[in-house]
Amino acid sequence: MARDSLTQSEIDSLISAISSGRIEKKEEAGLEGEYQVYDFRRPTKFSKEQLKTMHIMHDNYSRIMGNFLSAFLRVPVKLEAASVAQVTYEEFIYSLPIPTLMTIFNMSQDLGIAMLETNPALVFTMIDLLFGGEGRPPDKIRELTEIELSVMRQIMERFLDNLSYVWKGIIPLSPQIESMDTNPQFNQVISFSETIALITISAQIKETQGFINLCFPYITLDRALQNLTAQHWFNQFQQTPGKTRTGDIKRGLYPAEVEATVILGQATITLDDYFQLQEGDVIPLRRQNGEPMEVLVENNPVFLAQPGLKGRHRAVQITGWINEEGGLDKP
Repeated sequence: MARDSLTQSEIDSLISAISSGRIEKKEEAGLEGEYQVYDFRRPTKFSKEQLKTMHIMHDNYSRIMGNFLSAFLRVPVKLEAASVAQVTYEEFIYSLPIPTLMTIFNMSQDLGIAMLETNPALVFTMIDLLFGGEGRPPDKIRELTEIELSVMRQIMERFLDNLSYVWKGIIPLSPQIESMDTNPQFNQVISFSETIALITISAQIKETQGFINLCFPYITLDRALQNLTAQHWFNQFQQTPGKTRTGDIKRGLYPAEVEATVILGQATITLDDYFQLQEGDVIPLRRQNGEPMEVLVENNPVFLAQPGLKGRHRAVQITGWINEEGGLDKP
């Protein structure tokens, strides 16, 4: 019968062989493949699939923010997700320059704290562009003033708004900025030994290059990890795409404000008559009684309307819209 243990003599022979070097290297190589090195100081808490999913999500996030910054700053901006890794919070903090812009934000009421770090060279380039400069960082990096922090806070709020859009397929977010600081070593919001997911985004604004880092502590993402798969994230784009897209467009258009103007009529008078106009004077308009009036939306003729009252207020009733040929179409 096969036995699962060694006798004392076999153990002594094995120890003697190891000490004398009689065990061949091939056998040692074979033993190495039977175990995996594990560092208990840096435990693996995020799976490879979860890290890969975060890379896909933030690659999309980088494109969105690159387009936003290009339009906002009016210069070419390129953002790209460079890497996603799990490290300890201590390693992340001590790898950052001082000063730098550290934005601490609350992801939602159900989750917790996360961090957004922006390289100071990028920060001063954006500030210089917004203040009318050519987008050149200073020769020597300095602390940010209160005005500069206020300006960067508005940009960081847009960063977080788009972050909630990217994460909505995993878990709903409502990020709110808790604080902004320039010395990351003073922001010990979590334990130094805590494992974090670190997303590094490479950024280029004109000739200035730098990095933007997103830091998500494990304790913050713990409740969302079960949904953090590529399949779950992609499902948001496959569920009733037509209705979802139409609903998103409507929700985006409803709060948009446009300027509407009604043309009551037109008249031609001399400059001398214009300067002599007084209260109570009557100017005849080139419009017949009952003739529809044009309604301009953002200075473009769109509708035709008839004048009237709504309660005690003057109003118009839309009777149709103007087609491309300038004619009238019934609504």
